[in-house]
Amino acid sequence: MNLVETTRAIEAGEVSLGIELGSTRIKAVLVTDDFNTIASGSYVWENRFEDGVWTYPIDEVWTGIQQSYTQMAADVQSKYHSALTKISAVGVSAMMHGYLAFDKSGKLLVPFRTWRNNITEQSADELTKLFDFNIPQRWSIAHLYQAILNGEDHVRNVNFITSLAGYVTWKLSGEKVLGVGDASGVFPIDDKTGSYDKKMLEKFSNLDNVKQYPWDIEDILPDILPAGKVAGHLTAEGASLLDANGNLEAGSVMAPPEGDAGTGMVGTNSVRKRTGNISVGTSSFSMNVLDKPLTKVYRDIDIVMTPDGSPVAMVHINNCSSDINAWASVFNEFAARLGVELKPDRLYETLFLEAAKADPDAGGLVNYSYQSGENITKIKAGRPLFVRTPNSKFSLPNFMQTQLYAAFAPLKIGMDILINQEHVHTDVMIAQGGLFRTPVIGQQVLANALNVPITVMSTAGEGGPWGMAVLAVYAKRDTDESLEDFLDQEVFTNPESMTLSPEPEGVAGYQKFIEKYQGGLPVEAAAGDAISD
Repeated sequence: MNLVETTRAIEAGEVSLGIELGSTRIKAVLVTDDFNTIASGSYVWENRFEDGVWTYPIDEVWTGIQQSYTQMAADVQSKYHSALTKISAVGVSAMMHGYLAFDKSGKLLVPFRTWRNNITEQSADELTKLFDFNIPQRWSIAHLYQAILNGEDHVRNVNFITSLAGYVTWKLSGEKVLGVGDASGVFPIDDKTGSYDKKMLEKFSNLDNVKQYPWDIEDILPDILPAGKVAGHLTAEGASLLDANGNLEAGSVMAPPEGDAGTGMVGTNSVRKRTGNISVGTSSFSMNVLDKPLTKVYRDIDIVMTPDGSPVAMVHINNCSSDINAWASVFNEFAARLGVELKPDRLYETLFLEAAKADPDAGGLVNYSYQSGENITKIKAGRPLFVRTPNSKFSLPNFMQTQLYAAFAPLKIGMDILINQEHVHTDVMIAQGGLFRTPVIGQQVLANALNVPITVMSTAGEGGPWGMAVLAVYAKRDTDESLEDFLDQEVFTNPESMTLSPEPEGVAGYQKFIEKYQGGLPVEAAAGDAISD
C-alpha cells in the first residue's frame, strides 16, 4: 500500500494489532491487510528473582502494554496524520508456560511464576512417569502439582490457571481461552481431538493428593481454540486497558492467544510438516514439526503443538543471549570511558565480527551462559562462568566466539537427540531473533553447531509480534483455508532469505568445544552449590 491507501486503511480500521510479551521486551506491531508493518511500539522489562522465584510484577504487564500501544499509536499519528481509533483484529502472544493462578473473584493468588523457574523437578518427574509423556518443569501443570506437593495454601482457592497470553486476552475480551499451541504448554494435548488429553486428565484427577481439592482440573483450564477461530471481541474495558488515552473503540476480533513459540513458527512460515525453526533470545528453542511420532519419551524433548494443532518436537533451553548481552554492556561501558558512544547495533556488530577471526575451537576457551538453571544439562542454579586453561588462546575473537558457542550449547545437546537418535529431518530450518541482526556471524555459528543448513529471513529480528499480527488477520478472515496454505499463498509470497550451510572446519571446531563444555559441567554445578546468590 502507498501512503494514501495506508491512511485510508487506518481511518477505516482495516488494520490488525499483534502484541507480544517477550522476556525482555513487550512490543506492539500494527499491520495492514497485506501484512506490512506500519507502526510499532515497545517497552523494556526484566524478570526479577524474588523469594526464590523468577517473576514479573503483574502491574508491569499493563504498564508495558499501554506504553507499547501509546508509542505505536503516536507512530501512526506522526506518519499518517490519523488518530488510531479502530482496529479490526487483535492478537496477544507471550512467553509460554509458567503459572498464573486466580481465585473465583479474579485475584492473582501467587506472583507469576515464569518459564525460567526450575523449581518443579519432583512434580515434573512424577507426572512424566504417570502420563508416560514428558512434562517439563516450566509447564503450568508441573507448577500446579508442585504447589500441591508443597502443600501451598493458595491451591485450595484456585479457580482458573492460564498462561501470560491467556491472562491478557482474558482481561481484554472476558474470554478464558488459549490457542492450541500455547495450551500445549499448560497441559498435554491430544493431537487427534485438539483438546486436553482425556486419559491424562483422568489420571491427574485420580491422584490422592489432588482429590482433596474442591476443583476439577478440567474446570480450571482455559478452553482451546485453533488458529483462525474467533476468541471473542475486545470489550470496552479491554480497549481502555490497551489505550490509556481512551481513543480506541471496542469490538475488535480477538485471535486465540498464542505462545512465543507459535508466533515464531508463523513468523518464519514453519507450520507445515517437516519444517522447523529456531527462536533465539533470552531463552532459545527449536521447533520441529513432526511427520511421525517419536519412538519414545525423552525428558529433553517436549511435544507441543503448532497454532493449528500439529505435533512439534520442541527443544527448549532457559539460557541463550543473556550472557552475551551482559558482556556487551561491559564493553560498552569501557567504550564510554574512552568517550566513544556506540549504538547497540554497532556495538554488537563490532563484537560479532571479531568472532569471525576466531579459531574454530574458540582457542580452547569455555563459557557457561547460565543466568538461571538449565534443565537439559541438569544445572539447578545459574552462575555465568568463563573458564580457560593456561594454554588456551585467550583473545577477543576467541572470547566472542565462545560466547556465541555457549549460547547454542544446550540447544545442540537437545537437537542431537532428535537428529542422531530419532533421525528427525526438516526440509528447512529457519532461525529468528535479535542475535541475527548482525548478518552471517551468528547464523554460521548455529549452522556449524547443529551441523544443518540454517536460513534467516529479512524479518529475523522482529518475527514474534508480527507473527501474532498475522494470526490476528487470519482470525478475522473466517476462512476455511488452512494456516499453512494461508502463509504460503498470501503472506510469504516473496520472502527474502539467506541460507548458510555448515562449514566442515567449523563443525569440527564446535565439536571440540562441546566436548570441553560437557566435560566441565560439574564445575558449573559446583559453582551453583558453592556461591550463594
